[in-house]
Amino acid sequence: MKRLAAARREVIAAMPRIAQAEVPLALARGLVLAADVVAPHPVPPFTNSAVDGYAVRASDTASVPVELRVTGDLPAGVVSSAVITPGTAVRIMTGAALPGGADAMVMVEDTVVIGDRVRITRSAAPGDHVRTAGGDIAAGAVVLRRGDRLGPVHLGLLASIGVAVPVVSRRPVVAVLSTGDEIQPPDTATLRPGMIRDANRPMLVGLLGELGVEVRDLGIVPDDGRLLRSTLEEAAASCDAVVTSGGVSMGEHDLVKQVLAGLGRVEFWQVAMQPAKPFAFGFLGGTPLFGLPGNPVSSMVAFEQFVRPGLLAAMGATRLFRPRIEAALAEPVSTTPEKVVFLRVAFAGPNVVRSAGGQASNVLSALAAADGLAVIPVGVGAVAAGDRVAVELFRADESRTLAEATDD
Repeated sequence: MKRLAAARREVIAAMPRIAQAEVPLALARGLVLAADVVAPHPVPPFTNSAVDGYAVRASDTASVPVELRVTGDLPAGVVSSAVITPGTAVRIMTGAALPGGADAMVMVEDTVVIGDRVRITRSAAPGDHVRTAGGDIAAGAVVLRRGDRLGPVHLGLLASIGVAVPVVSRRPVVAVLSTGDEIQPPDTATLRPGMIRDANRPMLVGLLGELGVEVRDLGIVPDDGRLLRSTLEEAAASCDAVVTSGGVSMGEHDLVKQVLAGLGRVEFWQVAMQPAKPFAFGFLGGTPLFGLPGNPVSSMVAFEQFVRPGLLAAMGATRLFRPRIEAALAEPVSTTPEKVVFLRVAFAGPNVVRSAGGQASNVLSALAAADGLAVIPVGVGAVAAGDRVAVELFRADESRTLAEATDD
């Protein structure tokens, strides 16, 4: 069997890079920057007020209460040529440029208006409630790095420096299909004996959508070699990657193996992991193919360990894997020491996890109830209650590089 870390490295190293494109911010969420982004100007671009209140000379407020003459009213978006002189103040709104001569702001809550004067009831120190030009980002600073994947906050950051069309890896197109005569659509009202509904495909479509790729849902392909072959050939010709579920184990009737063997350079692996030991990876022409196991939990775990990091690597991302934390197991468990074992766990308290339910590879309900996967490494056959384990948080964005994920 292949070690999990070695199998992941092989997949990631083999993935072809997705081409670059210029994409508007509105369409860039989830994509990966193809070049560093440098701020063309400081942020904020000018020194401004962080509060509604009065721009003052801090020295005028050293002894309070004190009354200052109000010489103007400055809304946001207006730049005044007025200069604060001793004994004066200007009423100013949040975000408005600080007038000359002012070095502090007094919040409106700390003032009382008396005709054309304002009584200051709290002293201000230089810099109070003032946002200086470049206080967030200096002109010329590297704001985001090549390989960063863009989330909503990154989009706002790019907008703040005028980068409306970032250079990114274009959005990959990924085909998804389920295989098997026993697999029926989710809306099947009554299942015939021996039939099951397709849980894998909706789950995989959701995982791919979360990753930010464009999904081509090819539905369910029955155990028909000619139809499966033509479906895979068409998918490989029009997509950046193909993901299948089912038909990659050691059974004689696993048709996917037979078809793939005649189509491209595809290897069928047994990976030292549980669940998801059977796995296929290779190329149909130049298009990567991921053959995931048919059991739904195995399919999800294989996606997390191979498909997700593989696609992120193809997009040029530097962080490929979900974050891991350390937590104590609330109960003892026995595992298979020859494999990396992924246990579905839920938080039972601060840094304490418990089993989320049944651990068989078909028990999807426990995966739905889980907060993460407790990772029991090779060589560990038993974990006592209270022992600390790594927990992979599969509901969190990726944070680990390939170099940080070589311990399995």
